[in-house]
Amino acid sequence: MNEDLILDILSGNLLYLLGAILLIIVILKGVKIVPQSEKYVVERFGRLHSVLGPGINFIVPFLDVARHKISILERQLPNATQDAITKDNVLVQIDTSVFYRILEPEKTVYRIRDVDGAIATTVAGIVRAEIGKMDLDEVQSNRAQLITRIQEAVETAVDDWGIEVTRAEILDVNLDQATRDAMLQQLNAERARRAEVTKAEGQKRAVELQADAELYAAEQTAKARRIQAEAEAYATEVVAKAIAENGLEAAQYQVALKQVESLTALGKGEGKQTIVVPAHALEAFGNAFNLLKGAK
Repeated sequence: MNEDLILDILSGNLLYLLGAILLIIVILKGVKIVPQSEKYVVERFGRLHSVLGPGINFIVPFLDVARHKISILERQLPNATQDAITKDNVLVQIDTSVFYRILEPEKTVYRIRDVDGAIATTVAGIVRAEIGKMDLDEVQSNRAQLITRIQEAVETAVDDWGIEVTRAEILDVNLDQATRDAMLQQLNAERARRAEVTKAEGQKRAVELQADAELYAAEQTAKARRIQAEAEAYATEVVAKAIAENGLEAAQYQVALKQVESLTALGKGEGKQTIVVPAHALEAFGNAFNLLKGAK
């Protein structure tokens, strides 16, 4: 009885149940909630119709299909190594890393099949072309400039694919062993040259300082001689003035005083010694004594 009742109810409301189920399917098909990190490419009858951004979106059920779900997060290509020849014919190995993100999924989906492979091939070609324009020393010293040029060239090449290259890095520049040995010899020669230059500059500075010292000593000697000459000139002037004022006796007094001082200093010599005094010296001593006595 109960089963018959249930069957009657279901048969009477089957149309409503089918309608409810169809409504649920339509809602599920027509409403698309896109995550923040993705975009959906919608096709209608196999052709591009629209691109759904993050959030809630509405499409026509059974006509529109979200065919491609593309992540818009930044991606990193696997590190790649490629050979390149510099302008001065040196073989180098360049390790590169590229970061990119998809800005226009409709271009990426319908214009390129293997995005990572296409970007890697493009980067390899551009790196070889840019390295070929530079000498090895420029590659080593201007790495930042080289990275900027590579990034700009890659951005231009992948613009039609709806991709933005956010960063390009040169991780390492490797050389073969022969080139390394040659560079080491060049580095040692440069160090030796700098050491010789430093030594020569030091010797030059020492000579300059020695010359300055000798010049300073000569200037000081000349200054001392000048002062001594001025002192002697002053003394002579004083004696001449005394002679002019007091007559010849003043000059004789000065001479006698010097003679007495000389004999006194000679007599104070250390040790046993014999002093031979000329006869006129004794006479001069007497005269000096008389002059000194008279001066008192």
